[in-house]
Amino acid sequence: MSDKCNAPVGVFDSGVGGVEVLILHLTQCASVHRVMRNLPEENIVYFGDTARVPYGTKSKDTVLRYSRQIIRFLKTQDVKAIVIACNTASAYALEDVEKELDIPIIGVVKPGAKVACEATHNKKIGVIATEATINSGIYSSYITRQDPQIQVIGKACPLFVPLVEEGWLKDSVTFEVAGRYLRKLMEQDIDTLILGCTHYPLLRSTLREIVGEKVTLVNPAYETARELKQLLAEKGLTNIQSQEETRKYQFYVSDQADKFMRFADSILPFDVNTTKKISIEEY
Repeated sequence: MSDKCNAPVGVFDSGVGGVEVLILHLTQCASVHRVMRNLPEENIVYFGDTARVPYGTKSKDTVLRYSRQIIRFLKTQDVKAIVIACNTASAYALEDVEKELDIPIIGVVKPGAKVACEATHNKKIGVIATEATINSGIYSSYITRQDPQIQVIGKACPLFVPLVEEGWLKDSVTFEVAGRYLRKLMEQDIDTLILGCTHYPLLRSTLREIVGEKVTLVNPAYETARELKQLLAEKGLTNIQSQEETRKYQFYVSDQADKFMRFADSILPFDVNTTKKISIEEY
């Protein structure tokens, strides 16, 4: 059991809009950073599908195929559990792939939906995400299963990604665009807002300024890390070797390894010495 406990957790993610490598790295690293910060004792094998972004504009069949390939790769790394740190892949692939695996796998949607249900007081929850995630209706499905009286108002925000790509996190243009996107949600008197894309938290300060302090912002990536910690404990899979020198973080991408590594170095609390490019289509 100790060998299994010390096995790594597999994490995979993709950008959900735009082709710029920078924003993809922002998306991916933000997700894995949440896992690392909340699970500091765990070893991590991370795969970023930098060659095939965005997922948010692709069909369910395509995202499912991508996800199966990545999972097959992660299984070669002897992972003990897998996190789909992508809302679109969680929406399109999780239900199918979890039936095919003999290890735990979780996505980012269900944990975020659960916390949002707990947070709302007036039973009006807003969701901002990619068009694929909104069109899938997955957040509405999870939320109304928990409480049929909750009203879910979804809004696709396709311009958020290019704005972040430009580094316009607090620019007046970003504020104007966010205001237009969120106007419908605020008119519905939401008291909880799910940030249903892994890099939307980078716009948190702008979003907070628009929605005000009375609206609870829910980051599914953070909630997913918390759920993973609980899941590992329940399964008896928590790493028992918590010393810093025993922890290992391995990074793999399908393209642009050097750019990924440089950006990862800028936001992670340690140096990323190696990022390996692999041919994911071979899996």
